Amino acid sequence: MKRRGFICVLGSIASGFWPRRRTIIAAMAAMALLPVEASDAGWLSDVFKSSSKQAKPPKRAKPPKHVTTRRPATLTRPAASRKQQTVKLAARGPFGLNPAALKPVAPRCDPSKFRIVLDVGHTAESEGAISARNVSEFVFNLRLAKRIEERLKAEGFSETRLLLTEGKARRSLVKRVDNANNLGADLLLSIHHDSVPNKFLEDWEFEGKKSRFSDRFSGYSVFVSRNNPDFKTSLSFAELIGKEMKAQGLDYAKQYSQPIMGRHQRPLLNKETGVYRYDELIVLRKTRMAAVLLEAGSIINRDEELKMNSPERRDIISSGVTAAVKGFCEPRWAMLGPL
Repeated sequence: MKRRGFICVLGSIASGFWPRRRTIIAAMAAMALLPVEASDAGWLSDVFKSSSKQAKPPKRAKPPKHVTTRRPATLTRPAASRKQQTVKLAARGPFGLNPAALKPVAPRCDPSKFRIVLDVGHTAESEGAISARNVSEFVFNLRLAKRIEERLKAEGFSETRLLLTEGKARRSLVKRVDNANNLGADLLLSIHHDSVPNKFLEDWEFEGKKSRFSDRFSGYSVFVSRNNPDFKTSLSFAELIGKEMKAQGLDYAKQYSQPIMGRHQRPLLNKETGVYRYDELIVLRKTRMAAVLLEAGSIINRDEELKMNSPERRDIISSGVTAAVKGFCEPRWAMLGPL
């Protein structure tokens, strides 16, 4: 028996006892006995649009020949496609369901299967920035990435992968993106340490060697690219990292939002968490998964370099990143989707 006919029969039976409530009873019975699918969700609203004050259901008029109804077209869809059409409890229907009353669904990710790739910024051949004490950025990146890997695996994220790339400059960037895409990652976090434009650098001498520094700026920063294929998820993860860095008592680098940075100025997406937009970064826009770049701190600032070089600071940052990943994988409500 077709659903609409079934509901009418129930309504007729119910009308003998409670004429003013037959519509509600029919709808409740139909909901209990029949599966609800997206292709048939419209019939629920049809039922509830009827007035409960009507003594008899209105006679169904035959539609004009030139009018085509949407229901027959829906019923002719292939059965194979119906699997993808299951509604999320008719969230947008007439019930006005309160999300707080819904039961949680399965977690967004199983930590034992969730794969996050930790991209070690730069390479041994192309070392990135040089710190105020003549240590390459690549060394800082590798040490921090390894510590984050340890913490994530200790928390059950056993599929965490450390991505080390060889080569120089742009060639290594292309190779880095290809390797990341081939790893089948759910998330990519690129680990870096910050410097400043050359115009802000000053000369000094450390252990008998000439070096350069700038104590003017400090702090972490988080970058996302609007050109990433999953920008929304990238931004959500970046926000979580920024919030955790702030919770650890760290301040973000505010200079990127200032005109003094010239071509290095970036749009600040959140002034509370230090999330910036940097659309042109290859490692963010060319990867096929959600991707975030973290500048963990400034190694050109002499005081901050000492902190970044300490196991204590690496523990603080790795704890923040791990908490962000765990927060990303918390169970979500089916209605709301990703946070």
